[in-house]
Amino acid sequence: MTRFQTRLLTAAALLALPVAASAHRQWMVPNATVFSGQNSWVTVDAASSNDLFFADHNAMRLDGVKVWAPDGTEGKIENASTGRYRSTFDVKLDKPGTWKIGTLNQSVSGTFKLNGEERRVGGRPGGGGPGMGGPGGQPGAGAPQRAPAVSVADIPAEATDVKLTQMIGRNEIYITANESSATVFKPTGKGIEFEPVTRPDELVVGEKASFRFLVDGKPAAGLKVTVVPGGKRYRNDDGARDFTTGADGVVGIDWPTPGMYWINTGLTDDKPSEPKATQRRMSYTTTVEVLLP
Repeated sequence: MTRFQTRLLTAAALLALPVAASAHRQWMVPNATVFSGQNSWVTVDAASSNDLFFADHNAMRLDGVKVWAPDGTEGKIENASTGRYRSTFDVKLDKPGTWKIGTLNQSVSGTFKLNGEERRVGGRPGGGGPGMGGPGGQPGAGAPQRAPAVSVADIPAEATDVKLTQMIGRNEIYITANESSATVFKPTGKGIEFEPVTRPDELVVGEKASFRFLVDGKPAAGLKVTVVPGGKRYRNDDGARDFTTGADGVVGIDWPTPGMYWINTGLTDDKPSEPKATQRRMSYTTTVEVLLP
């Protein structure tokens, strides 16, 4: 076989790979999840990438990151920095107990028609976007100009074919300083939420952990939960495993090896809180640390 034929076969094999294999996963990963002593600090990296916890795609924006102290009061991030592929920040753990660090993204997007022309709602403002052909996502020379996206409130009364989707996404991590506490796990009753039966700071190899997932404050039965260990860069596959919640919303997960694990679940339903939307997409992501016994 010639070198040219080898290249053709390689290219064909790459084209045959499923699209999901190149999906980018967003994550936050702390340098540790369990700390002892007073006035400890945790450092968190945040990005989206092909290989979990290896920054190779985009840095996460930090303007939506919030911190909750063990008593439920709001904390803050410090020493924040955003580079090309990764953001990083610190949180001072100056109170004993379990801290929550995370983001809550809520939006409504979709389309409608006005005088036969399709218009966009939400999304990237200004009409530009990735793949439009110009620098910074702006349309290239000769590209058709698109009308800027509008808000839900600005949809005209005479609009037709209104198709809107409400999106609620959470990405959270839990850090324990000295002792566990439950305050930060109180559900809000909106979207998918995480309520551990097994504490996130008690995860060890060889012991099954139980986590409950809620939708609008109620146990979510039949929810598919994907668990992926870090270190894909050094394996032939990503090691993803799928689990399903029971009638009580609880899923049991075992841990074959120590390390950081990415946990994700999602659901689409027809129960949006936005009156003009007909669909709701929800997601929940967390990163947990599993230690040796």
